[in-house]
Amino acid sequence: MTSKAMFFWRQHHGVTLHFIQPGKPTQTASIESFDARFRDGCLNQQWFKNISDARSIISTWRQHYHEVRPHRSLGYQPPAVFEKQMA
Repeated sequence: MTSKAMFFWRQHHGVTLHFIQPGKPTQTASIESFDARFRDGCLNQQWFKNISDARSIISTWRQHYHEVRPHRSLGYQPPAVFEKQMA
């Protein structure tokens, strides 16, 4: 049923879907890497009381991830700082 819903949503919104090849998780390496960080740094450390609580906690984590936490690939700067330097 999910596939059918996705098909009709895609068709209605004019979106082209692209799927990775079976057995090729390296085609989504950056997403897999972020998902692991999000899971380890936020989801595995929290108990959410309700959806509102989850949104608040995730928003706080996202802000820290982008504005405070240094990223090795950006010269140990947070993305927000790196972006300002590139502008």
